Amino acid sequence: MNSGERRAARHYRLRGWRVLDANVRVGRNELDLVVRRGRRLVFVEVKERTGSSHGQAIEAVTPLKRHRLVRAARVYAAKNGLLESLLRFDVVAIDWGPEGPRLRHEPGAFSAE
Repeated sequence: MNSGERRAARHYRLRGWRVLDANVRVGRNELDLVVRRGRRLVFVEVKERTGSSHGQAIEAVTPLKRHRLVRAARVYAAKNGLLESLLRFDVVAIDWGPEGPRLRHEPGAFSAE
């Protein structure tokens, strides 16, 4: 887990979520974090930027990336017997600036449809 993923995992743990997995390879795709609380299963894409020259971190989650994450999440849920879970897709964006890291949590940033 890189530093951004560790920060994101800590963010979820402090809010009562259980981290089930990190950096899971599903075919050619990777799920950064998989967290759970109750029946809610969240797939978290973590994006970290150290400068603004390439835009903000959240802008890096393109429609193609979303499509691949949804597909990988469905495979992960099926393989782990979690199809009955309520799926959600979050983005945690960590933008580094002069004051240090700024974490933005976007719950339900995109849908599975």
